[in-house]
Amino acid sequence: MSEAKKLFIKTYGCQMNVYDSERMAEAMGAQGYVTTENAEEADMVLLNTCHIREKAAEKVYSDLGRLRPLKQAKPGMKIGVAGCVAQAEGAEILRRMPLVDLVVGPQSYHRLPEMLSRTGNGAQVIDTDFPAEDKFDHLPERKALRGPSAFLTVQEGCDKFCAFCVVPYTRGAEVSRPAQRLLSEARALVEKGVRDITLLGQNVNAYHGDGWGLARLIRELARIDGLQRIRYMTSHPNDMEDDLVAAHGDEPKLMPYLHLPVQSGSDRILKAMNRKHSAEQYLRLIERIRAARPDILLTSDFIVGFPGETDADFEATMSLVRAVGYGAAYTFKYSARPGTPAAEKPELPAEVSDARLQALQALITSQQRAAQEAMVGREVGVLYDKPGRLPGQMVGKSDHLHAVHVTDPEGQVGQLVRVRITASSTNSLAAELARA
Repeated sequence: MSEAKKLFIKTYGCQMNVYDSERMAEAMGAQGYVTTENAEEADMVLLNTCHIREKAAEKVYSDLGRLRPLKQAKPGMKIGVAGCVAQAEGAEILRRMPLVDLVVGPQSYHRLPEMLSRTGNGAQVIDTDFPAEDKFDHLPERKALRGPSAFLTVQEGCDKFCAFCVVPYTRGAEVSRPAQRLLSEARALVEKGVRDITLLGQNVNAYHGDGWGLARLIRELARIDGLQRIRYMTSHPNDMEDDLVAAHGDEPKLMPYLHLPVQSGSDRILKAMNRKHSAEQYLRLIERIRAARPDILLTSDFIVGFPGETDADFEATMSLVRAVGYGAAYTFKYSARPGTPAAEKPELPAEVSDARLQALQALITSQQRAAQEAMVGREVGVLYDKPGRLPGQMVGKSDHLHAVHVTDPEGQVGQLVRVRITASSTNSLAAELARA
């Protein structure tokens, strides 16, 4: 037998990209490729890119430049660029980086094997279409997974057109996968040992497959024997319907965790961002969610330094953060994305945005620390996903998605246990098994 070819994938950005990378690896696995953690030994290198972060495209070009010596030393190596930068840059990647063999957008990666077959004799291949067929129909069945948790994409694309965001242009319009297919895929994951599923989408709570809303999908998933935990991300405040809020209170398998981006606490900036909600509407929504599930841990996204943001606008954001009390948040300094409406507006001085980001991060860090310290003494569920570094220690995620180190010499990966939190550290909690 010939030695299997090796595939190295570098994943940038969000959980959607993590999921997509897994599926691309499975698609190439059907062609005899096995994954490797070492680019130097790979026969194919695939960069699965994200366009959200600052200077995303230039970072990809920089990584491609570092791959040039590898390809020169190993001419048969294939290099591909996938994901949102691939969609946005397209043929420009091939022009600037002739070492790249193929460029594939996030809606076409099911065609990877066929594209690779056309890259012989120095040919370059590009596919950044939005195909009519569902890529999920053409992907192989999910293989055995590494742990008891898995992502499941239920919705893709975005119709919101926030002024700062490229997602509607790189991922396309909102599309929801058929509910029955998702239930079948979830059952197959559970049969492979998955106990915890996170439903993914650019606007996951806009899900409408087969006429179902996300709440109904969650309730049907919760009926699958062996599936113990359900989460979803990322949500938009405008799509948080009453039945989904209610599900947080009456569906035990839906975990007490919600990522609900707001971006700003200033109504003036929210309007400029085209968010279509006010700070007050967001705060009232948080009240409803907490009324349904008082112990829920909330996280969010914030952008500071958006064009035109004043000191008063920034203070409104700080006020909203103080009012909500987050368990964590992703905070970003605004940077223009070519082709978006906000990119046409003058940016704030870097030193202003930097100072605001530092102040916001300090506040969020203090809230995160307080949320973790408040867990000490409480009993929570923890799903073990790996052994810890210390003898007799297991590591897993709590109901609230905290990393927890548990002293349990008999613990096994995939086991769901009740623990009592004993201590809080910077990014994790320590615990002991709860007494029966």
